[in-house]
Order: sequence, then C-alpha cells, then structure tokens
Amino acid sequence: MRPTAVINMLLLAAIWGASFLFMRIIAPVLGAMPTAFFRVSIAAVGLLVILAVMRIDWNFHGKFKTALVLGMINSGIPAALYSVAAQVLPAGYSAIFNATTPLMGVLIGGLFFREPMTLNKLIGIFLGLFGVAVLSGAGPVAFDLALLQGALACLGATTCYGFAGFLARRWLDQRGGLDSRLSALGSMLGATLLLLPLFGYSVLTQPPASWGGWSVWLSLLGLGLVCTALAYILYFRLLSEIGPVKSMTVTFMIPPFGVLWGAWLLDEPLSMGHLYGGLMIAVALWLVLKPAKIGQTATA
Repeated sequence: MRPTAVINMLLLAAIWGASFLFMRIIAPVLGAMPTAFFRVSIAAVGLLVILAVMRIDWNFHGKFKTALVLGMINSGIPAALYSVAAQVLPAGYSAIFNATTPLMGVLIGGLFFREPMTLNKLIGIFLGLFGVAVLSGAGPVAFDLALLQGALACLGATTCYGFAGFLARRWLDQRGGLDSRLSALGSMLGATLLLLPLFGYSVLTQPPASWGGWSVWLSLLGLGLVCTALAYILYFRLLSEIGPVKSMTVTFMIPPFGVLWGAWLLDEPLSMGHLYGGLMIAVALWLVLKPAKIGQTATA
C-alpha cells in the first residue's frame, strides 16, 4: 500500500472518529432524524460549493442515478442509524461497533459477491461479533434494551457499509471510474433525498424540545462539512485506489480516535470492556485481512 493511502486512511480515521463525538452532542438535543438529515444536507451543500470553487466538470458519465442510490445505502441509512445510536451510546461505543465494518464486508462479499471465504475469515467474523457482545455487556454502560437497540443500529449501519463498498466498486469504478468528489456529491444528494421525508415526518410528529445552541450547530457544521463531505471524498478515493475490503479496514483505526475524543472532550468513562472488546475485534480483523494460504479457501 502506498504511503499516501496510509496517510489518507489515518486522516479519515481521525475525522470519522470525531463524527461520533459530534453526533453524541447533537442527537440527544435534536433527535435522530434531524441530526441525520442536517448532517447529509450540510455535506451536500458543502460539496456543491467545493466543486463550484474548484471548477470541477460535473460529468457523471451516466452514473448520476447510480450515485444517488448508492448514497442512500452508503450514507443515508447509516447516518440515520448512527444518529439513533448516538442518543443512547457513548461516542467510544459507537466507534468500536463501527470497527465491525470489515467483518461485515468479508461476510457480505462471501455471500453475495463471490469473494473467497477462508477458515480464518469465518473465525474472525465470529470472534468479532463476540467482541461486540463483550463490549456491550462489560463496558461502563448498563446492558439494557436501549444499549441493545443502539448496538443493533450500529451493526445495521456497518452492514450497509459492507454492501456499499462492493457496490461502489462495481457501479462507479467501471468504464473509467468516477471522480471521488462527484461520487461524494452524488452520495450526499441521494442521502438527503432519502432522509428529507423522514425528517419532515419527525419534525411534524415529534419536534425537538430545543433546537440547541451554538455548540450544537457548530458541531453540525463540523459533522457535515468535515466528517461527511471531506471524509467521503477521501473514502471514495481510497475505494478506487485500494479496493473495498482494504478501504473498510480504516474502521479499525477509528475506535482509538473515537474513544479518546469522547474521553477527552465529553468525559466519557473508560473501562476494561473497551479493552477486551476492542482487542477481540482487533484479532478478528487480523484474521479477516491476513493473506489466505493455498488450500485454505472454504465454500461460502
């Protein structure tokens, strides 16, 4: 892997780690749907400005509708699910759950995209899921229905990421590929279209008790412009450069940032549950990503 790809992965991990911090500030105040909608719509506006300033040729090569659909899967649904989780889970929890993305990618790749499945990968998937269970039960937050719902929301988001990584490579990178900035813009526009009716229904039926202050809206700007618009440009660039499975491994780098941001800025407690669950997920990722030996391939 080239040094520029490694640098981009570290930068993306730091940025996405901060997104859990911002969502933890915003979601309990505004609610899940407003948080998700403002996140993707602010990102869409930011990308429109970026493309206009940089005078990017808006040529989607016939892939605009595809980019919209991909954005609903890769951005819209996960943004909503992580906003749901942020109402009940500390930022560090969500960041560690997010590390299951490569595990989901391997599982989905083997089941739906004819990616080779090995014994190490199967063991890694089960160990990673067990690590998630340990994290849920042994961390500083009491294991209850709210924690379970938050964990399932995070796992639903990582499942979407698993599908989207392969679909982006298949749909957007064929016939010469698509500029990462256009891919990011199409993704945010698709996510905004998906979440707009849900946002409207949420505001009409359960409007936020408060629309927050400066801290909430500054966090929204950081979440939308930096953690979403800029982050997705980096992400789509990595997808084209190193492929979906390796790109998903950036989520392994996110938990340290997410946990540290939460502990440093939100005074979230640390526990051995973070360590045990995180180590199990780390070993699982090593098993999933290590090169397969000849004769080790299993049937999917």
